[in-house]
Amino acid sequence: MSEPWARPEPTAERNRRRGRKPRRKRQRQREPERQWEREPERQCELSSQSQAPSSQVPWPSGAEPRPASGAGRGTGGRDRYFDAMRAVALVRVVAYHTFGWAWAGLVFPSMGVMFALAGSLMAKSLERPASQVVGSRMRRLLPPFWFWGFFVVVAMLVHDWMPGWQIVFWIVPVGDPPGDAWGTQAWEILWYLRTYLWFVLLSPLLLKVFRRAPVPALLLSLVPVLVLRYGWQPPYDRFGGGLTDFATFLFCWLAGFAHREGVLRRLRPAPVIAASLALLALGGWYAFAHQAEYGTYDLDEIPVAQAFWSAGFVTLLMYGKAHYRVDLAWLARFRRLDRTVTIFNGRAVTIYLWHEIALVAAVPLIDQFWKVPAFEKWLPLESQWFMFGVGWVLIWIAIPLFGWVEDVAARKKPRLFP
Repeated sequence: MSEPWARPEPTAERNRRRGRKPRRKRQRQREPERQWEREPERQCELSSQSQAPSSQVPWPSGAEPRPASGAGRGTGGRDRYFDAMRAVALVRVVAYHTFGWAWAGLVFPSMGVMFALAGSLMAKSLERPASQVVGSRMRRLLPPFWFWGFFVVVAMLVHDWMPGWQIVFWIVPVGDPPGDAWGTQAWEILWYLRTYLWFVLLSPLLLKVFRRAPVPALLLSLVPVLVLRYGWQPPYDRFGGGLTDFATFLFCWLAGFAHREGVLRRLRPAPVIAASLALLALGGWYAFAHQAEYGTYDLDEIPVAQAFWSAGFVTLLMYGKAHYRVDLAWLARFRRLDRTVTIFNGRAVTIYLWHEIALVAAVPLIDQFWKVPAFEKWLPLESQWFMFGVGWVLIWIAIPLFGWVEDVAARKKPRLFP
């Protein structure tokens, strides 16, 4: 005899014992009724949530509310605002290495923007165990670097380069990988990968410090670059160069933390905008005031100016995204543009590594055009804009040829285009 509190035997089990077939047709007819009965409750629930003030919604720490109907999100749930900024940054990098415009960094400080975007994504990833995140980041970065580096190293060896023990930095670039003068234009861009690797390795510690006092940590992150300029002079070697670049972009990386942790969203617009404009003014003043000392006002040559200008620019960029919920959902209406942004982000490492080689290869290629009378007459072969265009053609050829390495590094099925 069963106890009065015993759980009733399921209907399907009783039917099986009595030799009856389950009435599936009747159950299928009843299911819509149950859904219809629950629908008013669900509609009331949704309406009450939509009417609640956004400030009362308890978003989880380090997470952002999802935009309604996928606003600002692209394929796979990616943030199109961040994707678009990364694409613009890559275009600006290629343009700078083509034309050498000193003012390019003032218009759009690409490196600061890319470090801020990477910092935000790193803070999001650190919701998982730190060792897994760091390992994943290194796994995604190093194989494309090794693949690219194989061609560069072999080319320099063919041109009589004799490496020393420092060649280990071609395996793990915690310091600038060595090279000869012939290959300078190819390997000089590796400072970004080295600095990115420093930030990745130190991010678990940096995030813990940041969470203890977010705003003070963000403001004090500008102190190291001043100390290295006016206090202790770092050695002029791999360690000194890495330390200077790390200090220069420390604020940008932490600004990414501030965005992801919701710190920027909670700040009032007036003080944030005022502080950003002050940082921009100070960075711009420093660049032009020390133009005679550095021989240029190019931010890439002046670490202090780069740090303050990038800090002000990145703060406005990230604050607009966090506080005003700026998104670029309209990109989806322009399929070709949206697709281009997707390719840029899926092949960002490939574009960055191979763009200098593409620009170098564009020069002898254009020289061959001079041998064709029609090309010599009708094409602007002397224009840097023409070289810029040829360089991008070669970059787009490199994307399907070499970009699949990024898929392999990410443990995805290799594809010609992402």
